[in-house]
Amino acid sequence: MIARRLAIPSLVISSFVCGFTGLTARADTKTISFNRDIRPIFSDTCFQCHGPDEAKRKSGVRFDQRESAVAKAKSGDLPIVPGKPEESEVMKRLTSTDPEELMPPDKLHKKLTPQQIETVRKWIAEGAEYQGHWAFIKPARPAVPAITGAVHIQNPIDNFILARLAAERLPQAPEADRATLIRRVSLDLNGIPPTPAEVDAFLADKTPDAYGKIVDRLLASPRYGERMAAQWLDFARYADSNGFQSDSSRQMWHWRDWVLGAFNKNMPFDQFTVEQLAGDLLADSEKSGSPEARKNPVVASWVSDSKTNQIVATGFNRNTRINGEGGRIVEEWFAETVIDRVETTGQTWLALTVGCARCHDHK
Repeated sequence: MIARRLAIPSLVISSFVCGFTGLTARADTKTISFNRDIRPIFSDTCFQCHGPDEAKRKSGVRFDQRESAVAKAKSGDLPIVPGKPEESEVMKRLTSTDPEELMPPDKLHKKLTPQQIETVRKWIAEGAEYQGHWAFIKPARPAVPAITGAVHIQNPIDNFILARLAAERLPQAPEADRATLIRRVSLDLNGIPPTPAEVDAFLADKTPDAYGKIVDRLLASPRYGERMAAQWLDFARYADSNGFQSDSSRQMWHWRDWVLGAFNKNMPFDQFTVEQLAGDLLADSEKSGSPEARKNPVVASWVSDSKTNQIVATGFNRNTRINGEGGRIVEEWFAETVIDRVETTGQTWLALTVGCARCHDHK
């Protein structure tokens, strides 16, 4: 399960060893990032008139899309000229002293700071590269910072932490004592503190891999699935009641236990996804997609799993509110259930809040 792989770095962070005074890190020139540095500025000050809402858009210019931002506006001006901030109309408007030309207009009370204007200028000078929504950008492994000085590095993650400490001119805290380490890792992976006997056993274990053995034991515990599944249950809006009117009970714990089991079995994330969204279609090989898809060994392995478990997995889609009121309009609540399911799926798997699209143009 992907969550298990993500749990380990936080443990390393708390336990790496150093005791140094002369730490230095090679500082590369910081490139302006659209998502990190520019989108927040544009979203706060520009998108109201130059964003996705076609009804409110001015001059036909969109700053949320590069193809529009670098194309001629209705006035004939070029809003952004990549590499040439001095020729970009947006820079002229941001720095204008003419109230009729200044953008954003004073009436919006969204004046940019000099630092924000300089950030936009540098971004244009660097080529005005845009980025899509972060959820659709494939993660890329960054270069490991080079560290010099009297340091003891156990893991490449240490390099990133040490580089940030050096950049902020902060000293490193001393290594935590062993009792603190086992408490931290136990709470992180199992959600409960270690027992006194577990602490005593760890303190008495002088072998080099003593900490690793603790991590392995905690990952193998059923408590691990309970700890990691808690957040997923929140994402999926899990509840043992209908969430409406009298809020009567329902039997959703079968799906909850399936999720716990998936984490404890270290189920691959792609399988975890498919079974929850379409496990009922995989349960019977005659109904599991096209004949070509069923020849795929991965799909075939899913189909061969327990039919009952795959159907239980689709309980994800049944975590919607249920209205059992006698006077309800059935058609209306059928639509509400579908909308609730779509919103939850979008937020959980796409990292997108799609609820606004119910009434408005979506970004």
